[in-house]
Amino acid sequence: MNLLFVGDVVGTAGCALLRSVLPGVKQKYKIDVCIVNGENAADGNGLTPTAATHIFDSGADAVTGGNHTFRRGELYEKLDTMPGLLRPGNYPPGTPGSGLYIIDRGRYRVAVINLMGTVYMESLDCPFRALDTLLEQADSPKYCIVDFHAEATAEKRAFACYADGRVSAVLGTHTHVQTADEQILPAGTGFITDAGMTGPVNSVLGVRPELSIAKMKNKLPVRFVTAEGPCRMNAVVLTLDETTGKTTAIERLNVE
Repeated sequence: MNLLFVGDVVGTAGCALLRSVLPGVKQKYKIDVCIVNGENAADGNGLTPTAATHIFDSGADAVTGGNHTFRRGELYEKLDTMPGLLRPGNYPPGTPGSGLYIIDRGRYRVAVINLMGTVYMESLDCPFRALDTLLEQADSPKYCIVDFHAEATAEKRAFACYADGRVSAVLGTHTHVQTADEQILPAGTGFITDAGMTGPVNSVLGVRPELSIAKMKNKLPVRFVTAEGPCRMNAVVLTLDETTGKTTAIERLNVE
């Protein structure tokens, strides 16, 4: 099985590039399942129902979230009603949405788990224990992809080692910078610290550079605006063994 995971989509510009290049990438790599992190797909930040629908219509089978998922109140209802739309599963009980979704294709099922780290992030429930709970709920699926939305590289690595052999892959998101450490861990779990970003190249994590500079230099609130100019899609292609569900190959992609 071939699986495509697309790094954080940023704003209208990122959504437009995704719509433009995703069908061709899926065809080229014979993709069976596509997962996209969309937590910043609305201009400014967060995710709107319109942006989520755009990502699904572009070819995503599941859309994962992160710390900006709840920035837009209009999304809350959709988290409970739009199939395949996820938020980190270690938010407190009663939070809209779910951190687990099963893509059911009849002859195979792929569990998608979305969790968020707690180092330099919100003080949510322990993502390690949350993984155990969600795997039990999913009935220990053969194919399982985890989007681990976290800041600290050490936490991402430790989490991947904890999950090694129990999930197909742990794919980091949040920092918007694609890391060059794609690998297969000893027990067969694919891993990359961060899958990267889908958005403007000449930016600071998707934001107009002058706005990011002003915030860091002057220490005053700034309304972020998505940068203009050429965009790039960062993604990861995984090949999963159809008997074990483990990763047999992992490749970083950069598509413009």
